[in-house]
Amino acid sequence: MSTPDIRPITDADWPEVWAIISEVIRGRETFPYDPGMDEATARGMWIEQAPGRTVVAASPEGRILGTAKMGTNRPGPGSHVSTASFMVASEARGKGVGTALSRHAVDWARRSGYASMQFNAVVETNTAAVDLYRRIGFRIVGTVPRSFDHPAHGRVGLHVMFLEFSSDHLGARTARTDVLPDDHTSPAVSLDLGHEPDGISIDGGLS
Repeated sequence: MSTPDIRPITDADWPEVWAIISEVIRGRETFPYDPGMDEATARGMWIEQAPGRTVVAASPEGRILGTAKMGTNRPGPGSHVSTASFMVASEARGKGVGTALSRHAVDWARRSGYASMQFNAVVETNTAAVDLYRRIGFRIVGTVPRSFDHPAHGRVGLHVMFLEFSSDHLGARTARTDVLPDDHTSPAVSLDLGHEPDGISIDGGLS
């Protein structure tokens, strides 16, 4: 597969993005989201407002292959740490879409002035996501045991994964709204990449 075009989400993209989100959360394997979530709730959850960002990964023909959202992990004293989530259509998994989205999110966070990125709830049985995040520099800093009820594996752990960018960023972050060009202040989308080698599901999740 050729490298997908990663761009801000538009209203026209939403039906395909909702189909991806719906498939992922109903699978109950990679995201701690309510599998009965309706479309309106999902849209409000998935579309990030500035200074966050929601994007899609599109094929050359314009088909939506995956989506990601990224933004500030916590307000106030925690606002120097970013986070992201990813989802990939089942038919596009294992083809580099998740890797492309993950690298895009990390690059966005670096350029936006964040000091680091944290994934709060990576399901430990989602080894494709864990391996991908490790390849791009994340490490597991802790695991909450038996905190995710997996349909096949029962109660499994959720990893917290962390990537610190550079000490040069420490103490340097200010308000985000004037950091990036206009195209980087668009609403943001989250991505789930699945269980292929590049599949991801997180709160910082990839499916």
